[in-house]
Amino acid sequence: MNSPLIQQAMENELPKIDLPEDLITGRLTDTTILNLYAHFPCRIKAEIFVLCRKGEVDASINLKHYHVSDSCFLTLLPGTVFQINRIEGDVDIYFGGVSSDFLRSVQPIKSVIDVSYAIKRNPCVVLRPEAIEMAQDYFEIIHKSKEVFGMKNRDLLKHLYYSLMYTLNALYKNRKVEKENLTQNERTAQDFGQLVLDNYSREKNVAFYASKLGITPAYLSSVVKQVTGRTCLDIIADMIIMDAKAQLKSTNLPIYLIADSLNFENVSFFGKYFKRHVGISPQEYRNQKDDECLA
Repeated sequence: MNSPLIQQAMENELPKIDLPEDLITGRLTDTTILNLYAHFPCRIKAEIFVLCRKGEVDASINLKHYHVSDSCFLTLLPGTVFQINRIEGDVDIYFGGVSSDFLRSVQPIKSVIDVSYAIKRNPCVVLRPEAIEMAQDYFEIIHKSKEVFGMKNRDLLKHLYYSLMYTLNALYKNRKVEKENLTQNERTAQDFGQLVLDNYSREKNVAFYASKLGITPAYLSSVVKQVTGRTCLDIIADMIIMDAKAQLKSTNLPIYLIADSLNFENVSFFGKYFKRHVGISPQEYRNQKDDECLA
């Protein structure tokens, strides 16, 4: 299943932002491609599905740490900021992905919307043995469909994609829901975190998030500080800086366009904000060597 596709991916250096085809599948048994996602964060436009059968990977997904190991299924939604921090042992990883262009052609059916919310809360799920076999079968079917029919038939691809999303919906719904065991303050802090994830590129004001939660900014700030030990502004800033770093290192966009994408009034304000939180200017960060960007 893996050799031609993986060889092609390594020769072309698999794009870290988007995919050149509507749909790809493959199997990784070395760390060559995984290392593309190390050193600095990357904001992904595609949707990526990963089944880990062997090895251990520590990764950051939208600032949260995840340990991916045997039997873990990981879904990275479009817009996810992703970075691999550490890889241990021999790896055996099945993966699939659909491009942003293909996703724009897909109708937002209920199962896709439902599972997207579940994935945002926790993108990594541990599968039972029978579910692992089923996931591998999906990757095989998609790969064989590509070999037999080619990937020009979008109607076929859409059916394969919908089938996968229906299955993921069942997998993610079947795991334990931990939110029911949270205190009210913990739920509020968690809801705030999700709101920041959805809105940080447009809203930096704590009052916006407090209004969305139906509470005062002072109360929200107190609760978040109590639960996380950090301020609301710190959490918002972390998301903004993470995204900025991803764009500076993973794209060739002019800095003024990156500033605009994060809703800064002008590039000067963005530069001062970035330097206050990172210690160097956006251009200096962009110019750093990869091994200097781990912090």
